[in-house]
Amino acid sequence: MRSSYSREGYLTENYHLFHLRDTAGQERDFHFHEFDKIVILLAGNVNYLVESQTYALRPWDILLIQHHVIHKALIDQSKPYERVILYLDRQFIERASPEAALTGCFERADKQGQYRLSPGQPDAQSLGALLAALEKAGDDGQFGAQTLRDTLVMQLLILINRISLSGGSQQPDPSPQYDPKIADTLSYIQENLSRPLTAEELAERVYLSKYHFMRLFKAQTGTTVHAYVRQRRLLYAAQLIRTGVDASKAAADSGFEEYSTFFRAFRECFGVSPGQLK
Repeated sequence: MRSSYSREGYLTENYHLFHLRDTAGQERDFHFHEFDKIVILLAGNVNYLVESQTYALRPWDILLIQHHVIHKALIDQSKPYERVILYLDRQFIERASPEAALTGCFERADKQGQYRLSPGQPDAQSLGALLAALEKAGDDGQFGAQTLRDTLVMQLLILINRISLSGGSQQPDPSPQYDPKIADTLSYIQENLSRPLTAEELAERVYLSKYHFMRLFKAQTGTTVHAYVRQRRLLYAAQLIRTGVDASKAAADSGFEEYSTFFRAFRECFGVSPGQLK
């Protein structure tokens, strides 16, 4: 399965379905794909970071991650994490049903900055039935297996688009519950990415000792202060670059003092250079 995809994330099929259940470690650093991706949580405790949003997922929540959208999963390893992931080649979907605009759910999610859908019980039951049918559709040795799978993928996309159009994304979105001091710090970081941000300064702002603040921050966010600030700077820089901002200006605006440091960190985080992302 893994050999079907290059390290740059290219899908070599029209679509690929994964049903995974494990207690694996954290997903790799923030990244993006050249294909569209649907994630459906079945069980577990996971926070998904998509662009600047954080989603505390509940069973049957749907994440719509359009190509080039930056994301990462934060997984509670103490509980089994079960999910269905569907990789989609957009050109295949558009060829298969040009009049239905089945990729519209991804575009609405990206335009609204709201990547999560929470289907009601009837839609969740229909979703479960379609996923079960996809998994039972059989291998290519059975008559009509490929056509049956293609049809079921189309039905799945129709259902997800209907949920999207009915306002499923407008349902209350639970967010991780942070200590008030950490919540204030996260907001401050996001609003001040262009300036220096140190653990000492951030701790002083919320009237905590540096070491107590650092322990609390890591316990609440799952990462260190330095790593979190670095990730947020890189995400912001990537957003600027995709809107046409020159890479050197994006680096400076996101708080990197030296372009060489930014370039190395960017490649390490996203697997491509700033120019390739643009």
